[in-house]
Amino acid sequence: MDFFHPQEIRAVLERHGFHFSKALGQNFLTQSWVPERMMTDSGVDKDCVVLEIGPGMGTLTQAIARYAQSVVAVELDHALIPVLDETLAEFNNITVLEGDILKKDLRKLCDEYMSGAARKLVCANLPYYITTPILSYLLESRLFDGVCVMMQKEVALRLCAKPATSDYGAFTVFTQYYAEPQILFSVPASCFVPQPKVDSAIVYLKTREAPPVPVKDEKVFFQVVRASFAQRRKKLVNGLASAFGDKEKLVKLLQDLGFSENVRGETLDIPDFAKIANALAE
Repeated sequence: MDFFHPQEIRAVLERHGFHFSKALGQNFLTQSWVPERMMTDSGVDKDCVVLEIGPGMGTLTQAIARYAQSVVAVELDHALIPVLDETLAEFNNITVLEGDILKKDLRKLCDEYMSGAARKLVCANLPYYITTPILSYLLESRLFDGVCVMMQKEVALRLCAKPATSDYGAFTVFTQYYAEPQILFSVPASCFVPQPKVDSAIVYLKTREAPPVPVKDEKVFFQVVRASFAQRRKKLVNGLASAFGDKEKLVKLLQDLGFSENVRGETLDIPDFAKIANALAE
């Protein structure tokens, strides 16, 4: 059965009385090349156990199951569980769990369903409204070897941005601290039903075994990063002063570290932020 054809998608959903939820950002794929390319470009193989977030109708889940050793799919919408029972019936290497991934104990989930795997990966077609919190939760856990995510193209560009560019921001630094993000390919809005208003992109984040530079206190490091972008058009020292106080001492600290007192946060890279944070941590 072709679960990518819009008419077949609607027929399956109607059989189960399912209605799309705008609140949950539900958009289902209608092009089979997208999940196939996600699998090949991200290197999913039989050494991998994959956590999928938001399987929806299960079209991406099917592709993962064909390439990977096994799949654990976590779906928030109770109404989709019977749909998944139908669309995934032919596979014996898929476990579907109902619930909110942000409320799941990731370590416990990995121990129960992903232990012994040579590689633990995450694949997801994430709703746009919740991309940032889910990605943050996954990366901070440091439990996975890689994360392959479909997201709004605008967000993908932000994750991969370079310093001193308009897309570069605090979440860029956060992401690149934990992982090496790479845009694999773009996915036009026409590949979904209902059709979203923007295009998407597939991003693969290879998680780092250790931060790119030594950081004495991660809490201070991310406090520096957030403060640096809180007042984007103003000098770095103004943002730091709002978080750490005593502007004069901060000017001297920056100068002692070799930075101009007029430097702006958006021009700094991770080693620069680490240098400032490590000095403040002392």
